[in-house]
Amino acid sequence: MTEKSAIQLPEDKPLEIAGRIYQSRLLVGTGKYRDLMETGHAVEMSGAEIVTVAVRRTNLGQNPDEPNLLDVISPDSYTILPNTAGCFTAKDAVRTCKLARELLDGRDLVKLEVLGEDRTLYPNMLETLAAAEELIKDGFKVMVYCSDDPLLAMRLEEMGCIAIMPLGAPIGSGLGIQNRYNIRQIIENAKVPVLVDAGVGTASDATIAMELGCDGVLMNSAIAHAKEPIRMANAMRLAIEAGRESYLAGRMPKKLYGSASSPLDGTFF
Repeated sequence: MTEKSAIQLPEDKPLEIAGRIYQSRLLVGTGKYRDLMETGHAVEMSGAEIVTVAVRRTNLGQNPDEPNLLDVISPDSYTILPNTAGCFTAKDAVRTCKLARELLDGRDLVKLEVLGEDRTLYPNMLETLAAAEELIKDGFKVMVYCSDDPLLAMRLEEMGCIAIMPLGAPIGSGLGIQNRYNIRQIIENAKVPVLVDAGVGTASDATIAMELGCDGVLMNSAIAHAKEPIRMANAMRLAIEAGRESYLAGRMPKKLYGSASSPLDGTFF
């Protein structure tokens, strides 16, 4: 057996969420764009199949006299993932998910986030755990935004959350993944999809997340706040694909010293 054949490469499992297989591993948000037209174009260019929507900030039909996001992001073409952005208590988050289920004809897939305070937008994990428990009992399929604590991530999976979504950095910060070790630990422990949620600023950040072994990445600000959002959406699509391919290929070992690209043994002169 050669050295290369002995290397254990990661398995190329499809991204499966709530029983459905997705080709794209990029999930995108819909906030912060100049208008709905730009939102629709950016989402289309990203290649995303799952689009998350802040129910408390977005018109999904509850305000009939205002522009409706679903006119440009059709539920027939995308999986609409309502989220609880802006909620600071478990009670508010649960109420928001129930409202979303009514607005979206009984769909039960939700992204749960319960924030601790306005400045960092870090998750309040005590309230998150309480909300997740109640939502799961009520039949929701919960994808959960959480801290990058491997033990809390395991607890959320044990409760029945169908996807774990640790932050890479604070929401909207664009700082990239600040604790790769913890993200890697969460991935190694998990039996459900792990998706980095929050902190991505540019394409290389998305690639790093995928090279760590994440099943996907969710982002909004990195695209919407770019100088050219539609072009950035395409860049993120390519970055996700490149990072996944790199992860599956298996990187070369890191070495302390240089190593010639061509062997020096057996040179002719």
